Amino acid sequence: MDLVEDCNTFLSFVADKTLEKQKLYKANSCKNRFCPVCAWRKARKDALGLSLMMQYIKQQENKEFIFLTLTTPNVMCEELENEIKRYNNSFRKLIKRKKVGSVIKGYVRKLEITYNKKRDDYNPHFHVLIAVNKSYFTDKRYYISQQEWLDLWRDVTGISEITQVQVQKIRQNNNKELYEMAKYSGKDSDYLINQKVFDAFYKSLKGKQVLVYSGLFKEAKKKLKNGDLDYLKEIDPTEYIYQIFYIWKQKEYLTSELYDLTEQEKREINHKMIDEIEEEQ
Repeated sequence: MDLVEDCNTFLSFVADKTLEKQKLYKANSCKNRFCPVCAWRKARKDALGLSLMMQYIKQQENKEFIFLTLTTPNVMCEELENEIKRYNNSFRKLIKRKKVGSVIKGYVRKLEITYNKKRDDYNPHFHVLIAVNKSYFTDKRYYISQQEWLDLWRDVTGISEITQVQVQKIRQNNNKELYEMAKYSGKDSDYLINQKVFDAFYKSLKGKQVLVYSGLFKEAKKKLKNGDLDYLKEIDPTEYIYQIFYIWKQKEYLTSELYDLTEQEKREINHKMIDEIEEEQ
């Protein structure tokens, strides 16, 4: 926890002439995966990446998408790491089922953990973004109902007590769902409660990928990394003319200085591609 305390004590934003539209320009970021600010910034960038991949898969592969959430009963701290291993094994079994395998054309899977303070236990669960054929929603041979997903998940986990799974068609322009997929695997309000809880999150998530890509999403991820999907990005229309410096003082950021951007800085900053998604409230 000590590693994130000195993160983002200095921030530099660029702003338009009204000072209402601001964009983070520079900061002394720690880039620690457990840092709330760094995780939030990364989630906004990853959410845009997911949006671009979905646009590409929809346009080039003619696919649609569903959003699946898989969960099991809560476990105690000492069981958390093994429970995550069981989750991974159960998910592998799930996608190997004939009906599921014939439906999934690619997926992005995210492990998330929540903490229940009253019971002092943990709930690991999967959020899965799945690419499917357009005919999936109308062809009874391939469509999997919510009850069928529940029965399949119960079967592969061996836990009949599971009461629900969530599944829904996802719409590409729903930034809230994309941000849900991209955000870090734990809420900072959970894992920063105390050192014990932080250690449980850290131990169980250390070395694990936040997002796992497969099939069409894995192929699209390579294109995204190579810049081959940049043509899908939008240009930021805002004309930035100021740079504002903020300094962290005890419990809040205080404005310290405001400067006019130089002509060179304006050329470097303005009319560039948007590289992150705004989180919907």
